[in-house]
Amino acid sequence: MELIISGGDIPPENVICQMKEAALRCLIHEGVRTDDIEVSVTFTDLNGIHDLNRTYRDVDSSTDVLSFPQYDDTADIPADGMITLGDVVICTEQALLQAEDFGHSAERELVYLFVHSMFHLLGYDHMTDDDKAEMRKAEEDVMSVIGLERK
Repeated sequence: MELIISGGDIPPENVICQMKEAALRCLIHEGVRTDDIEVSVTFTDLNGIHDLNRTYRDVDSSTDVLSFPQYDDTADIPADGMITLGDVVICTEQALLQAEDFGHSAERELVYLFVHSMFHLLGYDHMTDDDKAEMRKAEEDVMSVIGLERK
Protein backbone atom coordinates (compact mmCIF):
# COMPACT_ATOMS: atom_id res chain seq x y z
CA MET A 1 0.00 0.00 0.00
CA GLU A 2 1.45 3.33 -1.02
CA LEU A 3 0.17 6.85 -0.58
CA ILE A 4 1.37 9.38 -3.12
CA ILE A 5 1.28 12.70 -1.25
CA SER A 6 1.30 16.12 -2.92
CA GLY A 7 0.08 19.68 -2.59
CA GLY A 8 0.48 22.41 -0.05
CA ASP A 9 -0.19 22.24 3.69
CA ILE A 10 0.91 18.61 3.91
CA PRO A 11 0.28 17.40 7.47
CA PRO A 12 3.09 16.15 9.72
CA GLU A 13 4.58 12.70 9.13
CA ASN A 14 2.67 11.15 12.06
CA VAL A 15 -0.62 12.05 10.34
CA ILE A 16 0.58 10.58 7.04
CA CYS A 17 1.54 7.37 8.90
CA GLN A 18 -1.94 7.22 10.46
CA MET A 19 -3.47 7.70 7.01
CA LYS A 20 -1.40 4.83 5.60
CA GLU A 21 -2.46 2.55 8.47
CA ALA A 22 -6.07 3.64 7.93
CA ALA A 23 -5.82 2.86 4.21
CA LEU A 24 -4.59 -0.66 5.01
CA ARG A 25 -7.44 -1.14 7.48
CA CYS A 26 -10.00 0.06 4.92
CA LEU A 27 -8.70 -2.42 2.36
CA ILE A 28 -8.71 -5.24 4.90
CA HIS A 29 -12.23 -4.27 6.01
CA GLU A 30 -13.43 -4.68 2.44
CA GLY A 31 -11.41 -7.82 1.68
CA VAL A 32 -9.30 -6.05 -0.93
CA ARG A 33 -5.67 -7.03 -1.39
CA THR A 34 -3.19 -4.65 0.21
CA ASP A 35 -0.16 -5.23 -2.00
CA ASP A 36 0.56 -3.12 -5.07
CA ILE A 37 -2.22 -0.63 -4.28
CA GLU A 38 -1.64 3.11 -4.44
CA VAL A 39 -3.79 6.10 -3.63
CA SER A 40 -2.98 9.67 -4.59
CA VAL A 41 -3.62 12.19 -1.79
CA THR A 42 -3.47 15.90 -2.53
CA PHE A 43 -3.76 18.59 0.12
CA THR A 44 -5.17 21.91 -0.99
CA ASP A 45 -6.74 25.11 0.33
CA LEU A 46 -10.32 26.42 0.20
CA ASN A 47 -9.86 28.01 -3.24
CA GLY A 48 -8.30 24.87 -4.71
CA ILE A 49 -11.03 22.53 -3.52
CA HIS A 50 -13.70 25.05 -4.55
CA ASP A 51 -12.32 25.02 -8.11
CA LEU A 52 -12.25 21.20 -8.18
CA ASN A 53 -15.77 20.94 -6.74
CA ARG A 54 -17.08 23.35 -9.37
CA THR A 55 -15.21 21.64 -12.21
CA TYR A 56 -15.93 18.00 -11.38
CA ARG A 57 -19.20 18.11 -9.43
CA ASP A 58 -20.75 21.34 -10.77
CA VAL A 59 -21.03 22.56 -7.15
CA ASP A 60 -19.96 26.18 -6.73
CA SER A 61 -18.64 25.97 -3.17
CA SER A 62 -15.76 24.59 -1.19
CA THR A 63 -15.92 21.27 0.63
CA ASP A 64 -13.73 19.27 2.98
CA VAL A 65 -12.77 16.30 0.79
CA LEU A 66 -13.26 14.97 -2.73
CA SER A 67 -12.84 11.41 -3.95
CA PHE A 68 -12.13 10.28 -7.49
CA PRO A 69 -12.40 6.47 -7.65
CA GLN A 70 -10.93 4.45 -10.51
CA TYR A 71 -13.36 1.56 -9.97
CA ASP A 72 -17.10 1.49 -9.34
CA ASP A 73 -16.95 -1.60 -7.14
CA THR A 74 -14.31 -3.64 -5.35
CA ALA A 75 -15.19 -6.56 -7.66
CA ASP A 76 -13.75 -4.50 -10.54
CA ILE A 77 -10.29 -4.22 -8.94
CA PRO A 78 -7.83 -6.49 -10.78
CA ALA A 79 -6.40 -9.40 -8.79
CA ASP A 80 -2.78 -8.59 -9.62
CA GLY A 81 -0.47 -5.86 -10.85
CA MET A 82 -0.04 -2.32 -9.57
CA ILE A 83 -3.42 -0.65 -9.02
CA THR A 84 -4.16 3.03 -8.56
CA LEU A 85 -7.34 2.92 -6.49
CA GLY A 86 -8.09 6.60 -7.04
CA ASP A 87 -7.42 10.15 -5.96
CA VAL A 88 -8.29 11.93 -2.73
CA VAL A 89 -8.20 15.70 -2.32
CA ILE A 90 -8.37 17.07 1.22
CA CYS A 91 -8.85 20.72 2.06
CA THR A 92 -6.50 21.21 5.01
CA GLU A 93 -8.06 24.57 5.94
CA GLN A 94 -11.57 23.10 6.13
CA ALA A 95 -10.34 20.06 8.06
CA LEU A 96 -8.75 22.30 10.71
CA LEU A 97 -11.94 24.36 11.03
CA GLN A 98 -14.03 21.20 11.40
CA ALA A 99 -11.68 19.74 14.00
CA GLU A 100 -12.17 22.86 16.09
CA ASP A 101 -15.95 22.81 15.57
CA PHE A 102 -16.20 19.12 16.50
CA GLY A 103 -13.84 19.47 19.45
CA HIS A 104 -11.28 16.90 18.39
CA SER A 105 -7.72 16.94 17.08
CA ALA A 106 -6.66 18.03 13.62
CA GLU A 107 -5.05 14.59 13.26
CA ARG A 108 -8.38 12.85 13.84
CA GLU A 109 -10.22 15.07 11.37
CA LEU A 110 -7.62 14.71 8.61
CA VAL A 111 -7.48 10.92 9.03
CA TYR A 112 -11.28 10.68 9.22
CA LEU A 113 -11.69 12.64 5.97
CA PHE A 114 -9.16 10.32 4.36
CA VAL A 115 -10.98 7.21 5.65
CA HIS A 116 -14.26 8.67 4.35
CA SER A 117 -12.66 9.08 0.93
CA MET A 118 -11.09 5.62 1.01
CA PHE A 119 -14.55 4.11 1.44
CA HIS A 120 -15.76 6.18 -1.53
CA LEU A 121 -12.83 4.74 -3.52
CA LEU A 122 -14.02 1.30 -2.41
CA GLY A 123 -17.55 1.84 -3.73
CA TYR A 124 -19.45 3.31 -0.77
CA ASP A 125 -21.73 6.31 -1.02
CA HIS A 126 -24.16 8.08 1.30
CA MET A 127 -27.07 8.88 -0.98
CA THR A 128 -29.65 7.11 1.20
CA ASP A 129 -29.97 6.91 4.98
CA ASP A 130 -29.15 3.18 4.88
CA ASP A 131 -26.07 3.77 2.73
CA LYS A 132 -24.97 6.59 5.02
CA ALA A 133 -25.37 4.40 8.12
CA GLU A 134 -23.42 1.54 6.49
CA MET A 135 -20.62 3.88 5.44
CA ARG A 136 -20.48 5.59 8.85
CA LYS A 137 -20.22 2.20 10.57
CA ALA A 138 -17.33 1.15 8.32
CA GLU A 139 -15.57 4.48 8.94
CA GLU A 140 -15.97 4.25 12.70
CA ASP A 141 -14.79 0.61 12.69
CA VAL A 142 -11.54 1.65 11.01
CA MET A 143 -11.09 4.77 13.14
CA SER A 144 -11.53 2.65 16.26
CA VAL A 145 -8.97 0.06 15.15
CA ILE A 146 -6.35 2.78 14.60
CA GLY A 147 -7.14 4.47 17.92
CA LEU A 148 -8.83 7.61 16.60
CA GLU A 149 -12.41 6.87 17.55
CA ARG A 150 -14.85 9.65 18.32
CA LYS A 151 -14.67 10.69 21.96
